[in-house]
Amino acid sequence: MIETLQEYLQYDFVRYALVVGVLIALCSSLLGVTLVLKRYSFIGDGLAHVAFGAMAIASVLQMTSFTYLMLPVTVLAAVLLLRTGNHAKIKGDAAVAMISVASLAFGYMLMNILPTSPNVSGDVCVTLFGSTSILTLKKEDMILCILLSVLVLLFFIFFYHKIFDVTFDEDFAKASGTKVNTYNTLIAIIIAVIIVVSMNLVGSLLISALIIFPALSAMRLFKSFKGVTICSAVISVLGAVFGILASILMGTPVGSTIVSVDVVLFFLCRIIGRIGGKG
Repeated sequence: MIETLQEYLQYDFVRYALVVGVLIALCSSLLGVTLVLKRYSFIGDGLAHVAFGAMAIASVLQMTSFTYLMLPVTVLAAVLLLRTGNHAKIKGDAAVAMISVASLAFGYMLMNILPTSPNVSGDVCVTLFGSTSILTLKKEDMILCILLSVLVLLFFIFFYHKIFDVTFDEDFAKASGTKVNTYNTLIAIIIAVIIVVSMNLVGSLLISALIIFPALSAMRLFKSFKGVTICSAVISVLGAVFGILASILMGTPVGSTIVSVDVVLFFLCRIIGRIGGKG
């Protein structure tokens, strides 16, 4: 097994997959804690479906790069979803469900009405569940992911206390002078960027798992925001590394394998938490 992994690690595309997978997992886990605590756990799923609908439009328009349309559309949807508070006519969870289903249905319908390839079902399956082969990752994808991840990490480090305030008590944060709407908007933009970048690896249907499972796993072990955040990042990175390596050895899709590992890690953390009296 070790010899097989050493042989595969000699190839650039395998190293690209590891770098991209780790960075996406790290960034997703950091903001995942905030989304879970703010009860926006499924916003990743909803925004991924928005990105799918935008990708379908870009495909029909035969754009050279789908990202140019997917990114602004997903960012706009993220901002609108996170700004729907308790006083909105359509509550946050209902808005996520509505935009998620509508975007998925519209995108799939559009790809069937105006197909751009003879294998529409195959294209949809790859987009929803991620690439079946890590050969699809290119050096350009890795470089883009590194740049975006650095921006996410810098944002989280420099505005950690503001994110903490916005996460737990928006009213108190606003009363203390924090520009809550501004930080919510920045968080929404970063989430949208992460989702668009990670679609090639895990697919639109599995992105929310990278946000939810590490955060919930860490909450079984720690109670403080800082402890949960750090633990979530560690669990997410471990899940990405083991998931990618397992997919190489077993020949399984990368995205679904990573999510499967995250599920296993969640139950392990749950057991450890119960033994320690924290779960």
